[in-house]
Amino acid sequence: MSLSRRSFLSAGAALGAGWSVAGLSGCATTAPQVQAVAPGVTRVRLGAIQVTSLTDGVAVRTLDANFVRNAPLAAVQAALAEAGLPTDKLEVPYNPLLLDVGTSRVLFDAGNGEFGPPTAGKLLANLAAAGVAPASITHVVFSHFHGDHINGLRNKAGALVFPNASVHVPAPEWDWWMDDARMAAAPQAMQGAFAACRRVFGPIAQQVKRFQPGAELLPGVRSLAAFGHTPGHTAFTFDGGSQKLLYWADTTNVAALFVRNPDWSVMFDMDADAARATRHRLAKLVIAEKMLLAGYHLPGAAIGTLAVRGNGYDFTPLRA
Repeated sequence: MSLSRRSFLSAGAALGAGWSVAGLSGCATTAPQVQAVAPGVTRVRLGAIQVTSLTDGVAVRTLDANFVRNAPLAAVQAALAEAGLPTDKLEVPYNPLLLDVGTSRVLFDAGNGEFGPPTAGKLLANLAAAGVAPASITHVVFSHFHGDHINGLRNKAGALVFPNASVHVPAPEWDWWMDDARMAAAPQAMQGAFAACRRVFGPIAQQVKRFQPGAELLPGVRSLAAFGHTPGHTAFTFDGGSQKLLYWADTTNVAALFVRNPDWSVMFDMDADAARATRHRLAKLVIAEKMLLAGYHLPGAAIGTLAVRGNGYDFTPLRA
């Protein structure tokens, strides 16, 4: 991304002044400023950074013994019952994030687009509800390359959905999924995932910008290695001056299961041990630094607070 620190500070100051006029000062506060823009659209102000959570819908699947690899089905059902959720099926939300920072409008993960279940693919409708035109998005940043994150970048006709956006990906994720030898050796069950990466990124491969996890993408926006769910899975921290937020993407799946029981392994984690270590590391970071937490599969507003709960953690969504 290209945005000078001077232009960022200038634009951030102007944005902060605009909030002050509306009675929403950009100065440090003890509580985030939360706005329910529309059903499925929640906005939070972090000083010089504005974060909008936009639901892309949900996936509904029957619960079976394979969903949690290292816990008995009865224990999984008991955890769901304790959370007041059905014990025979799962509803997994999809929640991309939109960042307004300086002169940049940055989308983190692009949703399912036209390729997900009928209960998904709601991102464009919710961008419209938030008053955001796809052409106004200047950057699209991906946490990893699973289809529910990348497929929304390009529609079935092959057109880019965000035509003016530069595309940014974690270099380790790119190197793993775009390796043709690895694709050729992969089991049949993974061939579709490799093919999706080539459909989405192949025509623009020369333009895709690759970053190393740990790099600062914009002033106040930094990437963070979160490997395990996929080989290059990456999280991001946002610091607008009044509050910090961590977007941990797919560090957890169903919150009632994997936030509360971080040692459980969802079937989608490619390296279960690394994913487990990442969950604990990022959860401890959020709590130690009193950050807000956002996640692609977290419930409600998908932005909230994290607290210790027994041997795990508890996520509480923000309410406007």
